[in-house]
Amino acid sequence: IDVDCFKQYNDHYGHLAGDDCLRKIATALQNALKRPGDMLARYGGEEFVAILPATPISGGLLIAQNLRDSIRELALQHEFTGGEKIVTVSIGVASITPDYVLTPAALIEAADEMLYKAKTGGRNQVHGKRCSAAAVSSCLPREAA
Repeated sequence: IDVDCFKQYNDHYGHLAGDDCLRKIATALQNALKRPGDMLARYGGEEFVAILPATPISGGLLIAQNLRDSIRELALQHEFTGGEKIVTVSIGVASITPDYVLTPAALIEAADEMLYKAKTGGRNQVHGKRCSAAAVSSCLPREAA
């Protein structure tokens, strides 16, 4: 989960406002995670990671859309984004099937690939893929607008 155009936010509004923005985002993301066992952590800078145990790709994409919507609903002013001029997030989702062994680092890399796709696709998007031993390619792309 990456805050779109956050460097520009910090540059324009200042680092104190940036810190406050990140706190509001963290609270909104945490409140949007409803299930016991789901976890949210700050991953670095303006990035967060949500761990959703026992969640198939369809559920992961749905939860990611809810997370994205929860940030949009904050309506935090941001002059350097497109369209509505509010803070948005881009989200990459990766899911593994129980029969597939993948290291945590590789799972994060798969989610990061999808995050890159969301960013280059115009930001404020969710993209994801499912990694499965049965698949011809180990990770099959899936996306949600």
